[in-house]
Amino acid sequence: MNTSALIMMLSVWLLVFGFTAYFFIRVLMGDRRTKKNGLSENTDLN
Repeated sequence: MNTSALIMMLSVWLLVFGFTAYFFIRVLMGDRRTKKNGLSENTDLN
């Protein structure tokens, strides 16, 4: 494999892993806070 392809695969895996980790931590730590800032508040107001 080329080094550029290897770097691309590693960067994509790091982005996916970082996004999933951030999402899980955000949901576990402040589930209600994210819901208040999300679409649920808009639906309740309407």
